[in-house]
Amino acid sequence: MKSFMAQEFFKNAIIQWVMIVSLLLNGACWGVLIFFIRSVDFPIILHYNVYFGVDIIGDWWQAYFLPLIALSVMAVNVLLAHFFYKNEERVISYLLLLASLIVQISAAIAIGAIIRINY
Repeated sequence: MKSFMAQEFFKNAIIQWVMIVSLLLNGACWGVLIFFIRSVDFPIILHYNVYFGVDIIGDWWQAYFLPLIALSVMAVNVLLAHFFYKNEERVISYLLLLASLIVQISAAIAIGAIIRINY
């Protein structure tokens, strides 16, 4: 039995590049949060709405849920993409991986906004 990473799915150039970029974005999100968000006793702003102003305030550790959720979405999408790729549905696989890249980009934008609004 082949190892999971040695399968044809991971040898596809499109899949490799989309997954590498997604993982790098997620790693950057974690790194930026670790660098800027420190343990504090007061609540921080987690969401700002242009129409209503600050609408979500929480503890510092709640900011770490955003890259965690993005990583979870990516893991589920990679598993589904692998399943569909094995069943000769390559376009669906590419769309799932592209969706996970879009989720990573959205998380990076949201984390940038959290950092900007708090500092």
